[in-house]
Amino acid sequence: MVRAQHSELTHHEYQRTRILAAMVTAAATSGPESVTVGDITGLAGVSRGTFYALFAGRDDCLHVAIDDAVALATARAVARYDPQARWAERVRAGLEALLGLITEEPELARLCIARALAARTMHPALDTALEQLAQILDQGRRDHGAPRQPPPIAAQSLLGGALGLIYARLIAREERSLPELLNPLMSMIVLPYLGPAAARREESRREPARPVKPPAHRPSDQSPAEIQIRLTYRTARVLQVIRAQSGLSNSAVAARAGISDAGQISKLLTRLSRLGLIENTGAGQARGAANSWALTREGKELERTITRVSMYAA
Repeated sequence: MVRAQHSELTHHEYQRTRILAAMVTAAATSGPESVTVGDITGLAGVSRGTFYALFAGRDDCLHVAIDDAVALATARAVARYDPQARWAERVRAGLEALLGLITEEPELARLCIARALAARTMHPALDTALEQLAQILDQGRRDHGAPRQPPPIAAQSLLGGALGLIYARLIAREERSLPELLNPLMSMIVLPYLGPAAARREESRREPARPVKPPAHRPSDQSPAEIQIRLTYRTARVLQVIRAQSGLSNSAVAARAGISDAGQISKLLTRLSRLGLIENTGAGQARGAANSWALTREGKELERTITRVSMYAA
């Protein structure tokens, strides 16, 4: 059984994430200006009452999605920040973290970067984040031994160019290739401050392989409310798809969840399976057949609780 003390917060957050995931998916499909509350609730599988219990309207939901994205991106970058490192190393670490997040959440990234490339984003949190990024790049002028002193506007130009290159990959649905931009972008960024030699070094750098942490296993008696999982928009969307129809294959889940990369959907489904939220009821790839995904008992219990919350909020 889900413990009542924890379930309210957990399912409230899950409902919120489902709605935000639907907002991002709908915006990626038809543009944020064309999205209606009905589109969002239909994709999320919640009532209008549940929606309005959490958001004032469509624009509020959009603002919250972007604010959450900024907060997540900031947390990722800060986690990699080393105040003792040189400027170029700090920039590289933050850029690598952001490229990883954009690869995980391409729909959300397209939404945010499209706003960022506009004259004014109309989202205070995003405007502040862009100003902070420009300030970080501008610190290259004060790096010890920097041979050049470009004007402050150079940082804004570099930021706009980097965002434009990333956005072009996202529009082309080439998010899987985004990590390959790390060296070229770093070369572009350091050139005006540290010169051609430093730019060539960044272009040719090879990063050491990072250790892969083993998946965390949970006890069989752990309740759904206690499952440790980062509810990204993609995660929420995949759970919605499997809840709506059991027996879907990897490719079918990916198509309905809006995930174009086969490797990413395979990793995500494997992670959800290890957490005990879904199970493969088909023969699987070991026998050359497609997987067939369904919610587990824990997943169904979680969904029943969510449904009750939606009914009471209607």
